[in-house]
Amino acid sequence: MIKLNNVSKTYPNGVQALKDVNLEFNDGEFVAIIGLSGAGKSTLLRLINRMHKITSGTLLVDDVDVTNLTGAKLRLLRRNIGMIFQSFNLVKRMSVFNNVLAGRVAYHPTFPTLLGIFPKEDKLIALEAIDTMGILDKAFTRADQLSGGQQQRVALARALAQKPSVILADEPVASLDPITTVQVMNDFLRINKKFGITVIANMHHVDLALKYATRIVGIKDGIVVYDGPSSDINEDMLVQIYGRTLHADEVLGETEELGEVNEAV
Repeated sequence: MIKLNNVSKTYPNGVQALKDVNLEFNDGEFVAIIGLSGAGKSTLLRLINRMHKITSGTLLVDDVDVTNLTGAKLRLLRRNIGMIFQSFNLVKRMSVFNNVLAGRVAYHPTFPTLLGIFPKEDKLIALEAIDTMGILDKAFTRADQLSGGQQQRVALARALAQKPSVILADEPVASLDPITTVQVMNDFLRINKKFGITVIANMHHVDLALKYATRIVGIKDGIVVYDGPSSDINEDMLVQIYGRTLHADEVLGETEELGEVNEAV
């Protein structure tokens, strides 16, 4: 579905964040991207949905070159890609329902959506997404009255309302406590399995990456140094990715609930 051919990204300050990256992401995969802070993980996600422009190389989606898309064609690309951030990116004073309904904006002309005018079908899609995330009872609660885990579920519901084929997640559980982290990661896994949505997530903790993802992409200094099954990762490969032996809190999370992952699907 998504193919990066010799993709590089250099920022205006001269920092080369990615160097000749060649990757292919297929339908329905759950991929975790791991590496040190500053390795290029977030840049990779932002290139996929064209939040950043590629310096060189090509980006193909369903065999269509989207490297230089602009205007309506770029909006169409982004409509098909849900984005989840560490900070949730919700409008805190708006209700859960209105935050999720924002996921339908790209399907309509700008002016009606600015006035909050959406067809009934969109409202039903939003409510269905909220229900899928198990927070229907919070539909008309302001987002700033929710816990961090509930806010991330709202962000997931908003992404689902887009009807995407891909969800990109940039450190989606970094600001959550250990128990909530497991609940939200189970949500990602459930969405991946139930709807066949491709999930590509940057992960800080290696244990989460290995537990939930079927494939690991390891990046060091902007270069892909590992791309393969999570089951094949060993300590030597982690040293290659991180340049050192990891501390326990980087490799192993603080929760025993990780063993319950299969019950979420």
